[in-house]
Order: sequence, then structure tokens, then C-alpha cells
Amino acid sequence: MYRFLLTRQWVILTLLGLVLIPVMIKLGYWQFHRHEHKVAQNQLIARSIAATPVPVTTLAAPGRDLPRRDMWHRVTATGTYDTAHEVVVRQRTAADEQSIGYYVLTPLVLGNGQAVLINRGWISAGNDLTKFPDVPAAPRGKVTVTGRMMADETTAESGIKDTKGLPARQVMLINSAEQAKRVGRPMLGGYIEQSAPEPPGNTPELVPAPDHDSIGPHMAYAIQWWLFAAAVPVGWIVLVRRERRDRATAAAEEAEKAEAARETEAAGAARDGGRTAEPAGSGETEAAGDEATPAPANP
Repeated sequence: MYRFLLTRQWVILTLLGLVLIPVMIKLGYWQFHRHEHKVAQNQLIARSIAATPVPVTTLAAPGRDLPRRDMWHRVTATGTYDTAHEVVVRQRTAADEQSIGYYVLTPLVLGNGQAVLINRGWISAGNDLTKFPDVPAAPRGKVTVTGRMMADETTAESGIKDTKGLPARQVMLINSAEQAKRVGRPMLGGYIEQSAPEPPGNTPELVPAPDHDSIGPHMAYAIQWWLFAAAVPVGWIVLVRRERRDRATAAAEEAEKAEAARETEAAGAARDGGRTAEPAGSGETEAAGDEATPAPANP
């Protein structure tokens, strides 16, 4: 009844289903873990942004990678801007997430002689990407900056290629170790994403706080993959039953055709037999009639 399952077509289909089920389950868990990561990150951002600002030297030190638990934590830094070593970071988007321009990155020299990078905000790229853009001047004298503590950018983490041979004072990544080489003084690890004070005329445009409300579509994707995995055996059973039904229907039709053919053959044979027997009977009657007819008398 189910011997068709041993055919090549069904063996391949069954093996394909057995492979797809664990793959889809694994993809579902991958999306589920991304959902968990997003939820945990949202919670971390919310706590860090709501925390009371602390001095930047509390969290950062020269040559030290910023721990993940300190990401987005509000910090303060007091010092003077070193505009001679100011650079711009290419290919960054404005708050509208569409306009492409630069981040303005300026070292702030602290009272202890160390420096920390300040992302002062976004400016438009302008028409000539080969020249250093017109950057709004940084405040002079001693200033206090408040912002979110961020980890150094790397190609592995950000996916941004660290292109070489760029125009002077232009970079692709915000990296304190690289900037320390240019500045020539100890640089705190990571950088500050400025949130206060507001610059005059809102330029540079301060980087908005990260979204920590949306959880993304990962949970929905996880459920979809698991539903796909559950649908594979269900679909396999449906196809098996349909194949069995189709084969049974085809067999019944073949049997009916064969029976009809036998009946037609038998009826034809009967008709042929009747036609063969009729001339024989007529000959006998004619012979009997000849014998009964008297011969004519001689005159």
C-alpha cells in the first residue's frame, strides 16, 4: 500500500524534509537569541541613559576597552578642545537616517593631560568629499561636556571597512587608539557621544539617543521558522495520503477499464459465435428441402 515510499522520488523528498526540520528549528532559535539580545540591550540602554552622569575617568582609561556594561552610560568630561587634531568621520547619517555626512570628532584635553574623543555631532558632507569640510568651531576655553560613553569602533563590530588613503583629517572609524597616535598624548579608551550642551544653531547636529523601545521582528521570525519546521511533517503526511489516494483511484480506474474490456470482448465473442452458427443451419434446411421436392415425371 505504501511501497511507493521506496521510490527514488519519495526517498529524496523524505530525506529533504528530515534535513529541513532541524535547520528550521535552529534558525528559529537563532532569531530567538537575537530577540533576547535586543531586549537585554534595550534594558541596558534604558538604565545607562537614566543613570546619574559620572566623571569619564571613572569608566575609561588609556588603552582600556570599554566593558559592555558601561556602554551608553552618561559621563561628564571637563577640559579644553584640541581643534588642531580634529577629524571628521565619513559616511554617517543624520537623525533622519537618510542624509549622509560626517561626524565631527574632536579631542578634549582633560586636566590630567589625558584626552578623550568627543563626537560633537553630524554635519552635511557638502559637494567636495576630497576636502576637509567647514566644521562649526568648537567652544574655546574650559568646557564641560555631558554625553553617552561609547566603545571604540572596529571593522569586526561595526562592519565598516577601515579604508586607507582618505583625504587629510578624514577617517572611517572612531577609534581612540588610532587617534592617540595622531594626537601624541594618552587617550582614554572609547569616546563620548555628546548630548549636552546644545551647540549654537544645533550644528553640529547632536547624535540622538539610541532607540531602546523597539524589540524588532526577531521573535516573529523565530515563530515563523518553528511553524515552518512543524509544517514539514504535516505536509509530508498530506502528500503521502494524497499519493496513496491517487494511486488507489488510478488502480480502481484501471480495474474498471480492464473489466469493461473483458465484458466487451466476451460480448463480441458471443456475437461472432452466433453469426458462425447461422449458415450451418440454413444449409441443412436447404438440403432437406431438396430431398422433399419430387422429381418431374417423364412425358
